[in-house]
Amino acid sequence: MSSHNAMFSKVLIANRGEIAVRVIRACRELGIVPVAIYSEADRDALHVRHAFEAYCVGPAPSAESYLRIDRIIEVALEAGVDAIHPGYGFLAENPLFAAAVEAAGMVWIGPPRRAMEVMGDKVTSRKAMEEAGVPVVPGTQDPILDDEEAAIIAADIGFPVMVKASAGGGGKGMRRVDQAEDLASALRGARSEAGSAFGDDRIYIEKCIDRPRHVEVQVLSDASGQHLHLFERDCSIQRRHQKLVEESPCPVLSDELRREMTQVAVRAAEAMDYRGAGTVEFLLAQDGSFYFLEMNTRLQVEHPITEMVTGIDLVQAQLLVAAGQPLPFRQEDLEQRGHSIEVRICAEDPADRFRPSPGRVASLREPGGPWVRVDSCLYPGYEVPVFYDPMMAKLVVWGRDRAAAIARMKRALREFTLTGVRSNIPFYVQVMRHGPFVDGDYDTGYVDRHLGSDLLLDQGHHAEEAILAAVIASHRAEQELAAQGGSSSDNSPAAGSAWALAGRLARLGRS
Repeated sequence: MSSHNAMFSKVLIANRGEIAVRVIRACRELGIVPVAIYSEADRDALHVRHAFEAYCVGPAPSAESYLRIDRIIEVALEAGVDAIHPGYGFLAENPLFAAAVEAAGMVWIGPPRRAMEVMGDKVTSRKAMEEAGVPVVPGTQDPILDDEEAAIIAADIGFPVMVKASAGGGGKGMRRVDQAEDLASALRGARSEAGSAFGDDRIYIEKCIDRPRHVEVQVLSDASGQHLHLFERDCSIQRRHQKLVEESPCPVLSDELRREMTQVAVRAAEAMDYRGAGTVEFLLAQDGSFYFLEMNTRLQVEHPITEMVTGIDLVQAQLLVAAGQPLPFRQEDLEQRGHSIEVRICAEDPADRFRPSPGRVASLREPGGPWVRVDSCLYPGYEVPVFYDPMMAKLVVWGRDRAAAIARMKRALREFTLTGVRSNIPFYVQVMRHGPFVDGDYDTGYVDRHLGSDLLLDQGHHAEEAILAAVIASHRAEQELAAQGGSSSDNSPAAGSAWALAGRLARLGRS
């Protein structure tokens, strides 16, 4: 799609980190001038360096910078941009922000506000999907008002049930309840957490699907009324409802089930009169039944794996659609080729219960080679801030089939050298060689079941000591060679093996 003429002259990216860099690159390929915003903590961030212009929008806390609608609009007008791309997170699904952008005479690079409003609330989205004939998990249509009502509904649905917040996402305000006596405390906890996180303590109840897979379908719609799907992604490997590993295709979908799920997703987009990129998420039960979970009215973190298997640049597609251009392809032009896997590289220590680990990047070597992609905000000397999400990069690979993709991911992870900041790279090394994952035998409870038993938990802390020991061993080997009249060059087997060991330990154990 890079052959199209620029449809906007300047676009402001209302975000930060790797997604801001990603959108900036798409703009540049289309001949659009990218404009960045940054907080005081992000003054030296990579997205600021990549942009043509950059404007500070406030102090480090996101509430005083990246969530300041008024300040972002002010900067956009000052920069003279035509449109605003929100990325994901922050204000990406905020209809008030979309309204403010349009009221200021700029184009909102996203879906219609009605779709954002309906899909941004789990209760209204559930009703809309039921009306559209999209299968939903058995549960309540309206928010639960009192505990007695909740008890009656839960008993009718049958335990286990899920108590969920009507607003928001990311697992906040969500509780699984296995028996009636635990319901009241779950309701209190969910209301409290939802109210604190979203300013909205409404909750609802739905049937809990045991050991489901989380499978989502990428949809793309233009202003001419063309609604397409770009196949599915399996996002079942999660921790605390946060996705860690994503792949496409889903390892367990039959062609028939894939057709059915993608058709339902397109139906959901049609019901919303959708425009732009969106994702319809489903729970896939073990018996092959599937149920609507939610629709994300934005670009997803895991969009690169869809790009890898379809060859479609989703960010450029968003820009084309927002400019009123029709999509330059039809459903019959799209196919799923090969297999792609993505892992999210985060500043957290898997050996210490995934504790956040901000700090300064001492050294960095990102992997390369055929069909390896790194979407990153990192560079040597970069200070990973404490104020935002800990995701620093995404490592994405493609292979001719799933086995080839796993092999390539193993190789790429071992090449990924990141020091000064701990990361979850060692965790992914273990996942890629773990039997159930390799067999495609996993669900949303995979990490909880295996973490600390047959998946890592304690090797990361000892890596620095191991590296030091390897360096000492190398030095002693060189001394022994010198004493024997041998060579101590870099090519000597003793020195080479010690440093190779140190390098391997650095990659696997320290980040």
